[in-house]
Amino acid sequence: MSRASKIYSELEKLYPVVKCELDYRNHFELLIAVVLSAQTTDVSVNKVTPELFRKYPDVLSLAKAEFSDLHKLIKTIGLSNTKAKNIIALSKKLVEEKNGEVPADFDYLLTLPGVGRKTANVVLGEAFRIPTLPVDTHVLRVSNRLTLSDSNNPLKVERDLAELYPQEQWYLLHLRLIHFGRYFCKAIKPRCEECPFTAFCRYYNEKQ
Repeated sequence: MSRASKIYSELEKLYPVVKCELDYRNHFELLIAVVLSAQTTDVSVNKVTPELFRKYPDVLSLAKAEFSDLHKLIKTIGLSNTKAKNIIALSKKLVEEKNGEVPADFDYLLTLPGVGRKTANVVLGEAFRIPTLPVDTHVLRVSNRLTLSDSNNPLKVERDLAELYPQEQWYLLHLRLIHFGRYFCKAIKPRCEECPFTAFCRYYNEKQ
């Protein structure tokens, strides 16, 4: 078994059932939640989205939202000014160009305000079950520590992981790497003494 396969097998044991930790009820709510989650935590996003989606239950209502009203609802989240503007703008664009539907189209998603490669990949993988490898700060950190990649460029990390793993594992690998990075292999004070990967962990071996 290759090192990459061993890592996936251990992650599967650690997190046999794994899911996105953002709360959402449909593809549009998922898109908005992922846009809001940039440079903040899923927990913080989940605190504001219930009231946000109560007041603006669909893409049409968000397209007509006043910036000041929307900003009040999400002001506890980082980059709230920019995110409020982007959410209104992307809602208008979806209404005008896609009849309010979120398409399973990577290139189109990238044209939406506030949507980058990671966000588009999350939407495609989570909403449409299209094989994707979204790379966030946790995935990047863990991939480097476990020598699955030696790059700090998210696109290069994504490509490195794609070469190591079959497509059917990509999205679950992404979720398991996030969970491992969020709760186990943390940026500060990782739980190295309990880790099954110390034999090939760059971070652990550099500390010794």
